[in-house]
Order: sequence, then C-alpha cells, then structure tokens
Amino acid sequence: MNSFLQFITVLAIFIIVLIVTYAVTRWIGNFQKGQYAGGNIEVIESARISPSVIVEIVRIGNKYVALSVSKDNSSYICDIPAEDIVFKEDTGASALSFDSILSRVRDKMDSKTGQDDVASDHRDE
Repeated sequence: MNSFLQFITVLAIFIIVLIVTYAVTRWIGNFQKGQYAGGNIEVIESARISPSVIVEIVRIGNKYVALSVSKDNSSYICDIPAEDIVFKEDTGASALSFDSILSRVRDKMDSKTGQDDVASDHRDE
C-alpha cells in the first residue's frame, strides 16, 4: 500500500510539472511573439541550400530582400519586387494539430484491433 501511495504521489508531481512547463512555455512564446509583432523586420521564408547556409526572404520596412545566412556570415543577395512575392496560406498549424494527429493514430489503432478481432474469429472456427 505504501509503494502504491508513493507511485501516485510521484505521478501527481510529474503531471503538475508537465502542466507548469506547458503553461510557462506558452506564456514565454506569446510574450516573445508580442515583442516581435508589428516590427519593421520579418522573415517571410527560409530555405536551406546546404548544411550550413540558409537563403531567407526578409521584409525590411516595405522592401523585400534576399539574404544568405550562415553560422558566421550574412550576405545581401538582391532586392525582390513586392509583386514577385508569393505568400503561402497558413494551413500548416491546423493540419498538424495534436487533435488531428491523435485521431489519426486512434483510427489506425482501431482498424488494427478490428482486423485482429476478425482474424481471431476465423481462427476459432
């Protein structure tokens, strides 16, 4: 009985730590997002062209520029006219929500369980 109470206590502490960690992470993320929102500099898109070099399209004020960014150096590549910029719709976050991933996993688990039940029914005959 004593070991069961210790297990429940440790489990409760673990869950509390997870909840506090989640809350603090969300708070810090929203705080930093608020600091950078409405600024004059915004990274529009990034693409890795080698293990150590990234090309970024950056909005600075009303101008769009392409930059090459590496660990030790950042270089200006060129200006990009605003009409040439193609903005992606923000569907990535909703497509990869935890709820949608969890429901897909549950559906796969249910379908596997259903197939196993059918197979076991045939084995019994």
